[in-house]
Amino acid sequence: MADNLPSGLVEACVVVGAAGDKLKQLLQALPQTRDRELPLLEPEVLQVHAPPFVSKESAKDSPAHVHAPAFSRIQKRRSFIKKKRERAATPPADLAKGNGVPSASATGTAPTTSTAAGATEDVSVPKDIDLIALPQLCFPGGLQISEECKDDSYHFLVFTDVFGNRTHGVVVQYHRHVQACQDGHAYQNGHWTSPKGPRLYTAYGICVISKYPYYNALRDCLSCLLMQLRTCRMSDFEERVKEFTAKLALVPIPPPGQLHVVFCLRPLQIFLPSREDKERPAVDLDLHLPFLCFRPQQLLEIITGILTEQRVVFVSSDWARLTLVAECFMRFIHPLHWQHPFVPVLSRQMLDFLMAPTSYLMGCHAHHIEDVLAETDDLILIHIDEGTVSSSSTDNSSLPETPWAARECFIRRVEGLQMHYDLEVCRLGAGTDVNDLRAQRRKWQHKINTQVQRITLELIVNIFRDVHDHLNYEHRVFNSEEFLKSREPADQTFYQKVLDTHIFHSFLRDRLNQKMDAFSRLELKTRSETHKLRTMMDAPRRPNMQEMARKCTSPENRLSKRLGMSLPNLAERSPMDTVRKTSLKKVHLNGELKAPQRPIKVFRLPEFPPPLSYSYVQNYYTDMIGQLGKAMTCLGPEDSSLLARYHYLRGFVSYVAGKRLEALSDFQNLYKTDTDIFPAELVRALVDSLAPEERVAADRRPELTRLISRAKRDHEGERARPDPFATIKKFQLPRTHLQREDFVRSIQESGIVKDLSTIHRLFDALTVETCKAGLGWHGVESAVKVSSQSIFYVDSGLDGQQKQVDPEVFRFFYTIWKETEAEAQDVDLPAAVLEHLETNECVYKLSSSVKTSHGVGKIAMTQRRLFLLTEGRPGYVEITKFRDIEEVRISSAPFLLLRIPSLKIKSSLRKEMFEANLKSECDLWNLMVKEMWAGRKMADEHKDPQYMQQALTNALLMDAVVGCLQSQKAIYAASKLAYFDRMKLEVPMMVPKTTAETLKHKINPSLDLTSPQAVDVLLYTPGQLGVSGADGGGNPKLWCALSDGKVVAFDAASWSMQQNSVQVGSSRLTCLLGVNQQQLWIGSQDSVIYIINPRSMSCNKQLTEHRSEVTGLALEERADKYSHLVAYSCSAEGTVIVWDVSTLQVRKHFRLSCDRLQSVQVHNGWLWCCARDSILEVRRNGTVQRRVSLPPQRSPQLPQRSPSPSPSLSSSPSPSSSHSPVSSHSAYSCFLLFDETEQLWTGCADTDELCVWHCRDLTKPFHRIQLQDCAGVLCMIKVKNQIWVGCRGRSAGQARGKIYVVDTERHLVEKELAAHGDRVQALCSAEDRYVLSGAAQEDGKIAIWKVE
Repeated sequence: MADNLPSGLVEACVVVGAAGDKLKQLLQALPQTRDRELPLLEPEVLQVHAPPFVSKESAKDSPAHVHAPAFSRIQKRRSFIKKKRERAATPPADLAKGNGVPSASATGTAPTTSTAAGATEDVSVPKDIDLIALPQLCFPGGLQISEECKDDSYHFLVFTDVFGNRTHGVVVQYHRHVQACQDGHAYQNGHWTSPKGPRLYTAYGICVISKYPYYNALRDCLSCLLMQLRTCRMSDFEERVKEFTAKLALVPIPPPGQLHVVFCLRPLQIFLPSREDKERPAVDLDLHLPFLCFRPQQLLEIITGILTEQRVVFVSSDWARLTLVAECFMRFIHPLHWQHPFVPVLSRQMLDFLMAPTSYLMGCHAHHIEDVLAETDDLILIHIDEGTVSSSSTDNSSLPETPWAARECFIRRVEGLQMHYDLEVCRLGAGTDVNDLRAQRRKWQHKINTQVQRITLELIVNIFRDVHDHLNYEHRVFNSEEFLKSREPADQTFYQKVLDTHIFHSFLRDRLNQKMDAFSRLELKTRSETHKLRTMMDAPRRPNMQEMARKCTSPENRLSKRLGMSLPNLAERSPMDTVRKTSLKKVHLNGELKAPQRPIKVFRLPEFPPPLSYSYVQNYYTDMIGQLGKAMTCLGPEDSSLLARYHYLRGFVSYVAGKRLEALSDFQNLYKTDTDIFPAELVRALVDSLAPEERVAADRRPELTRLISRAKRDHEGERARPDPFATIKKFQLPRTHLQREDFVRSIQESGIVKDLSTIHRLFDALTVETCKAGLGWHGVESAVKVSSQSIFYVDSGLDGQQKQVDPEVFRFFYTIWKETEAEAQDVDLPAAVLEHLETNECVYKLSSSVKTSHGVGKIAMTQRRLFLLTEGRPGYVEITKFRDIEEVRISSAPFLLLRIPSLKIKSSLRKEMFEANLKSECDLWNLMVKEMWAGRKMADEHKDPQYMQQALTNALLMDAVVGCLQSQKAIYAASKLAYFDRMKLEVPMMVPKTTAETLKHKINPSLDLTSPQAVDVLLYTPGQLGVSGADGGGNPKLWCALSDGKVVAFDAASWSMQQNSVQVGSSRLTCLLGVNQQQLWIGSQDSVIYIINPRSMSCNKQLTEHRSEVTGLALEERADKYSHLVAYSCSAEGTVIVWDVSTLQVRKHFRLSCDRLQSVQVHNGWLWCCARDSILEVRRNGTVQRRVSLPPQRSPQLPQRSPSPSPSLSSSPSPSSSHSPVSSHSAYSCFLLFDETEQLWTGCADTDELCVWHCRDLTKPFHRIQLQDCAGVLCMIKVKNQIWVGCRGRSAGQARGKIYVVDTERHLVEKELAAHGDRVQALCSAEDRYVLSGAAQEDGKIAIWKVE
């Protein structure tokens, strides 16, 4: 529990120097050593100051020195036993004072002294601090007594424990003099003095240790301390250091985000920058330092050495540079993390660490480099002072070069950096205030640090961009061999070394866990349009015409950028050029890297109190809490992110101040406002630390009870969740026979195809068995007579034996598939041919050279057409586009005394048939062309391009199956993959005319999944077309809620998927509501309302006040621009909550008596709620005004639109009216209100009709509108003067999804649309231009309809 308490800025402050007895011995021996060099002394720990300095318990016992829990961990500690040596000349306490170094202390009380030899004192220090090695690190070059006072010097340390957790230290070495004489020693005024002796100086080191890498801030703090120490008496030294440490222990660490902390430590203002996000450490150092020391090519060599986990040694004559430069490179490789020993400063006693056989990153002084090279080998030496990178390897092996594209982009970016501060300020006058000058420099440094981080992140993204294409998330497999094959030959050496490293393995874990970090965000933003289109279509990997054309262009044109999209064009999308012109002179950061910067806010801490007084410390905490509260009241509704940071900081301070309930309240508000920075471990520790009376008080407050239960539930869920560090498998070919389930897993791991139904058909194809061999083409499962011989095929499952795929068959199939991919990469089409093809076309199949009716050449197949690549002088002759084919058949052409099989294709654009003598390839091409033809017809009829992509995959699988089996059964086996060609025979391909005219397009939100998922909810959010999308906004979006808490977003300008998915919980999502440009509310079955930021595509807010499934959301229009925006939510058990959108606070809540509340709408100040048993009109205070029960059963004799008697109606929520009357209608499913006509439209989940009611007088008879072939109404929306109704339909005895378009004035069905294979359960309108419909799991697609 204690380990999870908040930590302040400082963990400990340690004073290191020469022991008093050693100095005394040196002074006594001074006459004998005058002509010799002064010896080195062994540094020792002289003082240790570590929190807590004050506590409430000690305050009761000691009124003079009252203590409080400082802002630090109350953690497990170990004892540091310091041996005290016998001092004959003076008492030990006086001797210590004489050296200017008081005794060790960690509690603020005077140390226990003893005159007995060997007496000890027990000093309590934090458990993570190693005091044994610390003196050597504080004086890595040794402690030297000198005759001159040297300047103060600073250097920086990093400590790493066995778990990889790092602690940081800043050390200052400062000098004080010690006087001596030859004829005796006198102690006066805190010094050993003599009028005749030389003046000697000894160095003391003060090391401030922190859990956080605030190097600049801690150096500034030590600078302020030294100003006090130089003027203080020696007797006050210990108290000054102790007070200094106690003050820093009161400083809270700012939360991740844009809120920074500033405090005054006279005479300087100390600035603590916050982390950019939870995954990154704070950046409080100058990241441009390596760019001043090394050229871009050398920077890349160093990064390569780190990524390949070499034994890297930094060398410098300045101890401070070692840690700062090494830490910069740790930032450069983010989000990758160094997994090996990291010791940037090695003292002269620690040089044997370099003999370690493992990878490491260490640093040593330039004086020791010759000794290092003499004892060790195979090092990467990085000389910071000289700006060189070299290798000490005896075999002259060098580092591999960084991949070409990433290297060139990085070098160009670096050329555009302005890294000289003097050039920035040459236009400014001389400043007179040191804090103003420091703030000016800090602002410039923040700007250059941001640019450096973006450039290095882009480098890492460019290096590992294509890794995700070779990952299988379901089975946690990385296909490293195929990834290597996809790299350029010159880059493969680099990747071969990187792929086997621990650092890359950790990176892979994050990718397989689909971690949305800085790498993922930038990779998604900078994907080329070609790659987005390929991902959206799930097409097999082949180079398109644009990529082929780039092979002929200069290398500088290979880089691509994300292009903006225009208005939706749902007809035929034009290809997009993704080639970006670059300049070799100066490159500025492009739009993707110039992410919008949130304005930085600074919170200034109160003035420090006397830090060793409990009452003053408590007043300090109270003042800080009050200032935070005032800052929060000044925030507007748009500052929710900053509000979350204030809640975070105030919760921490309240926790430390002992106000646990107030801390829990702040963390509850933080959880509601920004879950990204919610400190779950801290809250669990806080809950565990509650006293019994505090727990009782917390249980009386519902919001705290919810927080406590959620914290425990989340903790239990984390323990039950699979280990994120699970082993990552590399794809390996199977070695045993594969049953169907094993075959599915192996195919998915290989990355060939993900769709389950396609894999099952492939399994059937590879398990075909031959009963009787023969010759000829076999295209049916029954006996076929060819050349007077009969060939019979039977499925292996028919004889009772279980089907299995032989591992050798799988290996042959996989090899042929990959060889086909490689052959496609090697296709080199002449420029004259490329001109006839579209940029996104790929050549997927190339025949051998054959004779055709258009000449001799090779037949090429793309996803759009067939064309002939003529021989001799290469030329292009188009055969046909797949959509123009009218007939495909096999014939035979006479050749001498033989008849050679030929393929004939009839096109609607040509009178004559195309004929090709394909010989042995004829049967395969016949199957492939027919499948592509059928897939194109299906795609055109259903406006679904995925049909074409699936047909293409089927055709390529046929090719691999035939090449794998190499037998007479091969063609029959391949025919099992002819899915669309078979569908053409079994199911009519023609779509009804009305449907075809209205349907514009189809998209698949489950493209990255192994099977279709139900489209539960759809929402269209308008955007500002033409506005730059750099801020994440711009284009309109279509939001789609899938099962298991997935939300997929599409760019509604191009219907391309924005990113794979945003995970919000793990339960089914029930409703979506666009509140404003910063908030998208999502209701879930787990009773939580999740809030997505549409710009950042992140979910970091949650509303947890509901106790059961959230079923409906609604937004009330504001009466004027000054009124508060109000939202309503309802849950299944009948609870309705009224929300203040700006504060996310509950304004009101009430509960309705009904059977499962399903949705809520706001009309003219009234709340209309739909339950299973009734429609309720409710006042804002929760009083039910009117209730519409279920309509009675419709008589079969009633004609369409006939008036029906009104059902039971009540004007108050009386018990007698809370349940529906006896009726065949089991439940309402949806309703709509029309203000213009004052009509209420309702639909039921199990009926084939709509009911239209008169809102003003619900006692009037209502109209029924019958929907033919409808099995139930599920959803409906109003578009212009039409009602679009999503239903569960019946067609030819099978359940299908249907949409009915009803005229609101005539109450007649205008259109009946059928384009979904499962029920339509989601509808939304895109600005009354399009209607989008989503279907259940059997179909799982979104249809886009034109509104007339």
